[in-house]
Amino acid sequence: MPMMAVPAPPAAIDREECLQLLAGAAVGRVVFTALAMPAAQPVAFLVDGDEIVFRASGPIGAARKDVVAFEADNIDPNTLTGWSVLGVGEAYEVRDPARLARLTGLPLTVLETASPQSTVIAIRLRNLTGQRVHPAEPG
Repeated sequence: MPMMAVPAPPAAIDREECLQLLAGAAVGRVVFTALAMPAAQPVAFLVDGDEIVFRASGPIGAARKDVVAFEADNIDPNTLTGWSVLGVGEAYEVRDPARLARLTGLPLTVLETASPQSTVIAIRLRNLTGQRVHPAEPG
């Protein structure tokens, strides 16, 4: 009889480590509502304190002032190890000129190449959880 794989339980990651992992990620996904339907869009982003910041236009740009989710992960497809982080918070448009100047000066491609119609959106991460993913173990 073949051996069945038993999934290893994920290990929780605390808020500080979640922020550190996010700071090293290149792309995440913003989950929001568009026309009363769930939608997700990949974005290049940066971590600014306890907030996620990215450039957006179109439906995701209209999500400002809404509660949204943000997810990023790094899972190795060969070893099935890695991490996943999920944050939830209110999205808002960054309008402070000093902060916009500072953010635009950071090495984030999307902020430097976004269309003039795009806006800088930040997500105040009220809830932030993460887990380390481990491969299945033979059972």
